[in-house]
Amino acid sequence: MPNLLEFSDAGRRDRALTPTLETPAPSPPAPLPQGERGGTLAPILLFQHVSKWYGPVIGINQVTLELRPGITGLVGHNGSGKSTLLRLAAGQMKPDIGSVKISGCDAWTAEAKRHIGYCPELDTFYEEMSGRRFVQTMARLCGYPRAEALRRTEETLTLVGMNDRAERRLAGYSKGMRQRIKLAQALLHDPELLLLDEPLSGIDPIGRRESIELFRELARRGKCLLISSHELEELEKLTDHVAIMAAGRIAAVGTLTQIRDLLDDHPLSIRIASDQNRVLAALLLDLDDVVGVDRSDGYLLVRAKNPRRFFQRFGELVLDRMIEIQHLETLDESTHDVLGYLLGGKAR
Repeated sequence: MPNLLEFSDAGRRDRALTPTLETPAPSPPAPLPQGERGGTLAPILLFQHVSKWYGPVIGINQVTLELRPGITGLVGHNGSGKSTLLRLAAGQMKPDIGSVKISGCDAWTAEAKRHIGYCPELDTFYEEMSGRRFVQTMARLCGYPRAEALRRTEETLTLVGMNDRAERRLAGYSKGMRQRIKLAQALLHDPELLLLDEPLSGIDPIGRRESIELFRELARRGKCLLISSHELEELEKLTDHVAIMAAGRIAAVGTLTQIRDLLDDHPLSIRIASDQNRVLAALLLDLDDVVGVDRSDGYLLVRAKNPRRFFQRFGELVLDRMIEIQHLETLDESTHDVLGYLLGGKAR
C-alpha cells in the first residue's frame, strides 16, 4: 500500500485501472517467458548486495535479485528472510548495506511507492467499516478526488470478486474475503509491482482458483508479481519461476527445471514402465548418469544425475533397442522437493 501521507501524482489520477477479467487487454505486450527474463528492459525490482540486521540478528545477507514483468514465487522456511525481503521491497525499512530500487527509484521514497501495491500477511483493518468504505478511504488517503476514488473502488472490488459483498462489515469477513479486500486496496493506483505475502492463505478452493486466474491475468498485462507462499502446490499452479531463500540468502532463482538441473548431488527420481522392464533395467544400469534402478509394482524407479544428459541418452537407448515406453514420470521436480534439496531437509 502506498505511503498514506504522500499524495499521488496528479498526472496519474485519470489513469484507468487494469480492466476487469471480462475485458480483453488492449495493448500491453505479453511478459517474457518465465525462464527468459534477461531482456533489455530495466528491472522493476532490483536488489543489489542488500543486507539487513535486527540488532545482532541478520535478516537478509548480501541479496542480489532483479525482477521484470511476470510472476515469481518466493519460498523458504520460516525465518529464511522472506518477510524482510518483502518489507525492504515495499519501502517499509531501509537496507543497512546495498540498495533496493523500484523502477529506478529508492524503494523507501514516495516516488517508488507509486509503483508498489503491497498485501502484507497480517492485516489490521478498521473493523467497523464495510469493505467498500475501507477501500474508498484508502483511495482518498492516496490523494484521489472523491469521484475518482469511488470509480477506482468499484473497479477494484469487481476485479477481486468482492463487489456484491462489499457492504458487509470487515469484522464479519472470512479470511479469504479479507485477503481480497487487501488486494483491492493494493490495486487502487494501478501499480507496476505487486508484493503479495501469503495471498492464498485461508482462501477456499474456488477462491484460490479465482485468485490464481487473477494473478495470471495481471502478469499477462505487464505487472510484476512477487508472491511469498507456503502453499507450494498452489504456487506451482501460478508459476514455475521461483526465488528460494535460505538463512537470509537467495539460494537459487529460476525455473524449477533449471534449478533442479543444477542439483547433481541429488539424483532425479524417475518412474518408468515399458514392455521390457527387465531388459531396460539392465541397459539403464550401464549408463554413467544412473546411480540406481529398483523394480516395484510393474515400474522401474530410476535415480539419475545430470537430468538433461540422462534423458538424451535414454531417448537414444529406447529408440535403438525398440523398447516401448508405457509410462514416464519425474517424481521430485516440485517446488517442495527442490526446496527440500536446497535447504537440506524437508520443506515446510
